[in-house]
Amino acid sequence: LGLGHPKDLTCRALETLKKCDKVYLEAYTSIMIEASTEDLEAFIGMSVEVADREAVESGSVLEGCKDSNVALLVVGDPLSATTHSDLVVRCHEIGVQCKVIHNTSIMTAVA
Repeated sequence: LGLGHPKDLTCRALETLKKCDKVYLEAYTSIMIEASTEDLEAFIGMSVEVADREAVESGSVLEGCKDSNVALLVVGDPLSATTHSDLVVRCHEIGVQCKVIHNTSIMTAVA
């Protein structure tokens, strides 16, 4: 989600979301400050489930990912938090293809 607004999504991210059966918004390591979850849903035209710390760390956001396309939207760079890197490793361990779509983060915005 770039710096936290739905319109910060890349074209590639939007194309990928259209192919997803389930979309989560990670609300543990960062939050959207310029928009609401409802704004995000209206922008992408899909329902979004907010994923709290428990859902992310337990890996419950990965449920169903073997049989369907699941997206986890993250504010900032998706691999800045080890929590997200761990999810990539877990996908690899269970044989699920994982794609990371990078975007702007506060680190690059400050520069």
